Amino acid sequence: MAITSKCCQKELDEYGACVVSHPVSWQEKCVDLKLRVAQCTSSHPVIRKIRSDCAGEFSVFERCLRENQSSAEACQPHLARFLACVETVDLSGIANAAPQPT
Repeated sequence: MAITSKCCQKELDEYGACVVSHPVSWQEKCVDLKLRVAQCTSSHPVIRKIRSDCAGEFSVFERCLRENQSSAEACQPHLARFLACVETVDLSGIANAAPQPT
């Protein structure tokens, strides 16, 4: 998570502000900003490894957010499982790698 924040802080801030501004309709209103975050992070090898190793947990979390758009707090257990998975990802050898062009 720190890597994402470090590399894509501006995009994350804009997306987060949009979500807060549109608590019920953020899925529709913030699509472009979500895509910008995804584009920013997609080229970093650490994030690629996390996405690969924790894809299942992240998919469950995202599905929960879609199904509970007006109550994202309901997805806290899914977020916790995803974050626990992230903690188990072996990043040795790639932690200092540079982003790759997409």
